[in-house]
Amino acid sequence: MPSVTVVGAQWGDEGKAGIVDLLSEDADWVVRFQGGPNAGHTVVAGGETFKLHLTPSGIVRENGPRCLIAQGVVIDPEVLFGELDGLEERGVETTGRVLISDRAHFILPYHRALDGLRESSGDSKIGTTRRGIGPCYADKVSYRGIRVGDILDRDRFEARLEVELTHRNKLITEVYGGDPLDFGEMRDLFRAHAERLEPMIVDGTTTLLDALDDGDRVLHEGAQGFLLDNDCGTYPFVTGSNASTLGLPAGAGVPPNRIGHVIGIAKAYCTRVGDGPFPSEDSGPDGDRIRELGDEFGTTTGRPRRCGWFDAVAVRYAARTSGFDELAITKLDILSGLETLKFATSYECGDGTTSTTFPARIAHIETARPVYREFPGFSEDITGVRRFEDLPVAARDYMDALEAEVGVPVRIISVGPDRDQVIRRNDS
Repeated sequence: MPSVTVVGAQWGDEGKAGIVDLLSEDADWVVRFQGGPNAGHTVVAGGETFKLHLTPSGIVRENGPRCLIAQGVVIDPEVLFGELDGLEERGVETTGRVLISDRAHFILPYHRALDGLRESSGDSKIGTTRRGIGPCYADKVSYRGIRVGDILDRDRFEARLEVELTHRNKLITEVYGGDPLDFGEMRDLFRAHAERLEPMIVDGTTTLLDALDDGDRVLHEGAQGFLLDNDCGTYPFVTGSNASTLGLPAGAGVPPNRIGHVIGIAKAYCTRVGDGPFPSEDSGPDGDRIRELGDEFGTTTGRPRRCGWFDAVAVRYAARTSGFDELAITKLDILSGLETLKFATSYECGDGTTSTTFPARIAHIETARPVYREFPGFSEDITGVRRFEDLPVAARDYMDALEAEVGVPVRIISVGPDRDQVIRRNDS
């Protein structure tokens, strides 16, 4: 099949980048279809760690695929250039390999300013990364956005920028009491950006459809996890885009029948960054141990992640809605040493009933209490295991039960951070 899609099945940070890096060995293209520099992706290859925010994770592969930042992504040029420069300094070739859709939207300095001011004001604080993501997507759907392709027409771009900045400065100063931003500084900054961006800008939709028509192998990469999807997630504690498979056609500019094989990524446990409900959160010693051993701190923000147990109710919801063909379970090795393993199979609701479906209303998610199924733990070091049959019996039993509960086959299991620390089952 020429097209494979990789999306997160939890609240992000599931290890999607590592799986994309693994699969990109056989890809001609890796396409990032949503999100912005609020998403941190970590790839470990040959003992080296690469932290990415906008560049598709296939970039780390030597002589690897071309990388397209598609129209559903919002782009901060300063973050992108810093990332590309850092990769080049470490010997990763990016010139000619990284392309940007002309339909993608710019994150502008006033987006970042408004994001930070709103969070600091306490006005409906939701724990954003303050990178300007939400304000940028809001401008996109309210017809006030500025797209990457616009920068190729300097006069038109600068006229639009001046109008939009005037409007935003009123919000910044009159609503939030902040300092206005200077148009001249912003204009000069983006004149410099235009020179570097121009060779990278393409008609992303045509480029991708031509590649698919030519039989190229395309790997689609989501940024955040399913439960942060703007429509399907724990709204309003979500991101500004559709982080599920449902967002791929619009975000990449391809029809639904070109999505291909869908792989959902989930940790063997669960984490969440920022505010919002988290039914299976463990605030005790097991949660602390998972955070420490799993190095559960945000790639983008450095914030400690909230940790808890695998939630089969949530992942089953993600699997059904996103159409997972298989699951990749990451960080199974982190559970080694725990006396008891468990995952949530249903929720006890506030009205005394039990539900196996994920609620839509935030009040119902906040009051849901997980019903756990428990398993004996294992203590062996599994980081060197490469065959499922060589895992400890307790680890195999846990994986088999999790697979049956979610209803999707587990065909990839990571047992360490490096790209070769992976178990592949049944010809994944």
